[in-house]
Amino acid sequence: MRLRTFESFWLLKNGLLYTYPSVQKNISTEIVVIGGGITGALTAHALMDKGYKVTLIDKRDIGQGSSSATTSMLQYEIDVPLSELSNMIGSYAAAQCYKAGIVAIKKLEQLVKENKIDCGFEKKESLYLAHSEKAAQSLKEEFEIRNKCELGVMWLQAEEISKTYGLKSYGGILSQTAASIDAYKLAHELIHYNAGRGMNVYDQTELIDFDFGPKKTTITSSEGHKISCKKAIFCSGFESTKMIKEDVAKLFYTYACVSEKGIKIPKKLKNTLVWDTNEPYLYLRTTDDGRLLVGGEDSSVNFPFFQQQIKESKTSKLIQTLGEILPDVKFIEDFSWGGTFGTTKDGLPYIGKSPEFEHALFVLSFGGNGITFSIQAMDIIVDLLEGKPNELADYYRFGR
Repeated sequence: MRLRTFESFWLLKNGLLYTYPSVQKNISTEIVVIGGGITGALTAHALMDKGYKVTLIDKRDIGQGSSSATTSMLQYEIDVPLSELSNMIGSYAAAQCYKAGIVAIKKLEQLVKENKIDCGFEKKESLYLAHSEKAAQSLKEEFEIRNKCELGVMWLQAEEISKTYGLKSYGGILSQTAASIDAYKLAHELIHYNAGRGMNVYDQTELIDFDFGPKKTTITSSEGHKISCKKAIFCSGFESTKMIKEDVAKLFYTYACVSEKGIKIPKKLKNTLVWDTNEPYLYLRTTDDGRLLVGGEDSSVNFPFFQQQIKESKTSKLIQTLGEILPDVKFIEDFSWGGTFGTTKDGLPYIGKSPEFEHALFVLSFGGNGITFSIQAMDIIVDLLEGKPNELADYYRFGR
């Protein structure tokens, strides 16, 4: 039996890149960003670009929440198919949400290049596989809708997918725009960059009380220190659901594992993100250091005392399923882990003001492509602070 820790591959690969002090005195600032993961890092970066005085605080070390566990597959697709989302919010709105994902991936590519951030960013394609004949019928209809919206898609027959990618399927949608990244490292590097240009960063600081007054907000840490600000922006993911009464998301536990380096796979597969229509769906991609990452086996049930046993069982199932759809590839597990994530009824995030709190904004980027939602939030949050209209803010609003 090969024993591995429960820590994610990204955390073990990168280590603790940068550390910061905890809050040890009373602080006054313009905006407090709560959460030092990829969402908080991107939000804070956008605010710093606009000249705001920003303080970022995390209760852990930076990036050690969901950002260290994410598989960092950057897709424009939303967990809810375009056809279903159209029935929920209208065809135009649904198409705009999908198109916003394409814009977000390109924006992140530009951000990484302009700031010369080493975070394993790689442009890729995305392949959405039908796992059965019945699923293929629905997926073909989904393709027709996406193609009509000019999302840059092609329909591939099962034979072509098998020949090109070595994958067994019943057909699939190939999308031109996708990417992969090391979200943990990107979060660290962005926060480090902005700390260098004046952003105050504190980790290992738990915030326990929030007093949203008419003119300012006062936040109290577990050690009794006060942080005064004009606005608090919560980028703390699923943990924010504990303070919001509105039922915005259901939490689930998901699992992932990576192979040893140098795995031999079809050439085209190295440049493609893959996921399927099964429930729970399987997804896979390569890493920038030559491994194959596979994830899925989502579950709404988790028993903390048995986490290691559950993780091992889920990992075995992932590898078994991978062998069924990619039979000619020998996958030798090197690391495996699990993490908590959230999903919403329409697959969309919650970004903006909750009616429950004055002087606070939330960036809750739930779903399988939470990173692309966080990139979109960079513009949304700035527009909301400046009183400007933002179409996506309406689609992602609370109380919808």
